[in-house]
Amino acid sequence: MRDDLSDLPEPDADEGEIHPLFRGAPGSTEFRKLRKRLVREVRAAIETYHMIRPGDRWLVCLSGGKDSYTLLAVLHELQWRGLLPVDLLACNLDQGQPGFPATVLPQFLTERGVPHRIEYQDTYSVVKAKVPEGRTYCSLCSRLRRGNLYRIAREEGCSAVVLGHHRDDILETFFMNLFHGGRLASMPPKLVNEEGDLMVLRPLAFVAEADCDRFARAMQYPVIPCDLCGSQEGLQRMQVKKLLDEWEARSPGRRQVMFRALTNMRPSHLPDPALFDFAALWPAGDGAPEPIRGDGAGVPLLR
Repeated sequence: MRDDLSDLPEPDADEGEIHPLFRGAPGSTEFRKLRKRLVREVRAAIETYHMIRPGDRWLVCLSGGKDSYTLLAVLHELQWRGLLPVDLLACNLDQGQPGFPATVLPQFLTERGVPHRIEYQDTYSVVKAKVPEGRTYCSLCSRLRRGNLYRIAREEGCSAVVLGHHRDDILETFFMNLFHGGRLASMPPKLVNEEGDLMVLRPLAFVAEADCDRFARAMQYPVIPCDLCGSQEGLQRMQVKKLLDEWEARSPGRRQVMFRALTNMRPSHLPDPALFDFAALWPAGDGAPEPIRGDGAGVPLLR
């Protein structure tokens, strides 16, 4: 990951030219800096993780939250400036959650001339029927959503499903796995699905959640709340998020330092033998000793 993004060239287009998704953007210096930072960081993630194959088609998932609005706007800004040679198709999956404003996103996308597909699949009723009372819906809900998005991507001839997870999501997932899963793992910025036919991309991997929030507020996008299902209280992710917020408040910049650590692994300094060949690690000139075996020669097995 690049800590200094200043070496990335600025877009060639004149500053006065802007994509319709930025229509009504504030003219303040602060907002211009925010927009440029978002563009640079998304470009850096796309470049670092080799996300682009020219001519591909991306299914850009739009939930109506601040993160997905930011993702959609920045990707279209890059495409508008000739820096993202792929086709973009916005997609909202209406999962039948009570109170979901079904007209908001179609109207928003149509008014701005954004190619899109709106899909209705009542996965909410399925989740309600299968998840016991008092348990969170998130795991099953996300699996059903992912399956539908993969299907839509195939139907639309897309090679990639593009998600709005940002730097803070990646950090939170890492700590959830660390505290509750007993493993070092997080959300990769790029992966291939289990079937092997679709890429899953996270171009906001270097972007702070706070910047997504500032951007969506400044643009006055019609943000749809993420708690319509009523299954948010007590989530492990919320607990981890609160912990990270406390660390950040005590030591500003802590999140970025921790994220940098995820991109700066030292396998030889971790106790996982699958990551590093400890068996071959001996002083220079020394050969590897014979392995100790309990083979009846007087050497007992370790218990």
